[in-house]
Amino acid sequence: MLRRTLVCRLGTVQTGVVGSALDLFSATTRDWFRASFAAPTDVQERGWREVAAGKHALMAAPTGSGKTLAAFLWCLDRLASEPTPPDAERCRVLYVSPLKALAHDVDRNLRSPLVGIRRQMESAGLSAPDISVAIRTGDTPSDVRRSMERHPPDILITTPESLFLLLTSAARRMLGSVRWLIVDEIHSVAATKRGSHLALSLERLCALTRAEPQRIGLSATQRPLEEVARFLGGAREVAIVNAGRLKTMEVAVEVPVDDMSRLSAQDDGGAVQNSIWPAIYPRLLELIQAHHSTIVFVNSRRLAERLAARINELAGGDLVRAHHGSIAREQRLLIEDQLKAGALRGLIATSTLELGIDMGAVDLVL
Repeated sequence: MLRRTLVCRLGTVQTGVVGSALDLFSATTRDWFRASFAAPTDVQERGWREVAAGKHALMAAPTGSGKTLAAFLWCLDRLASEPTPPDAERCRVLYVSPLKALAHDVDRNLRSPLVGIRRQMESAGLSAPDISVAIRTGDTPSDVRRSMERHPPDILITTPESLFLLLTSAARRMLGSVRWLIVDEIHSVAATKRGSHLALSLERLCALTRAEPQRIGLSATQRPLEEVARFLGGAREVAIVNAGRLKTMEVAVEVPVDDMSRLSAQDDGGAVQNSIWPAIYPRLLELIQAHHSTIVFVNSRRLAERLAARINELAGGDLVRAHHGSIAREQRLLIEDQLKAGALRGLIATSTLELGIDMGAVDLVL
């Protein structure tokens, strides 16, 4: 078992002085940001300058440093400031996420700036446009997809596979007006076959759009960043914003038995098992109960369900829930919200939660 306690110390940049990247935005966007945050983080301050200059940009920073807002805020500011185009040209921001869970997380996180900027505009006596956001993944019902094609959203959130399907169908017409392309957690696909497939889709998108969209990549502090930038831009020049920093991390490896060569234990039926699991279950329960919020990563859906059931049985109640790709989307979102709200002490998850998901104050990862 691997125990990791993460402590992040975010560097900040002072605002309110001449030359701040916030000065690049409209007054309403600046007012909303300053009312919501103390100051931009390093990746935001530096990333906004590159994006506002129209450059393709790769922003590298740890999870929780504000990368998503660094990529989106300039786009939101432009959408709010410019006249609303005809329906056929509404889709101007395309966000590609490697995971469905991350796509839904970003959808939720966009609500705050969208509502905040709208209220700032209304309080200033300005007419605020209705900026729409839609998700298109394998979970999206067919009637919602058809409606999306008739009335494209301003911001479309999708996955690499769904983008490919979009580009090979009549629905690709809605992508012709895309001006900003955001690829999140790009380091996770850059060196894979899935990444090669995505790179082809990005080039097909550029051939389809009226003007080549600005590419914005978001990455963890991956090395070498130059290779990730080449993946993002292809033959194009990409500005690298490296806001990586060292984080304090407590790591422990635990073996819950005294002798790995003697693992005999009785199961509930009295049969002798040569397994380490009877020793792991109570230790997992002890660790989960000792922390506010825990995520336990496992290798398979079956193991996630088995662990969750056994821990809840030992706890005498619903202490944890399983989280994996076979669970319906609505149920996954409900489970994630329960963990964030503190209604659940932990999740037993497969890789569905491993990439950049905003899980709030998770203080233990196993």
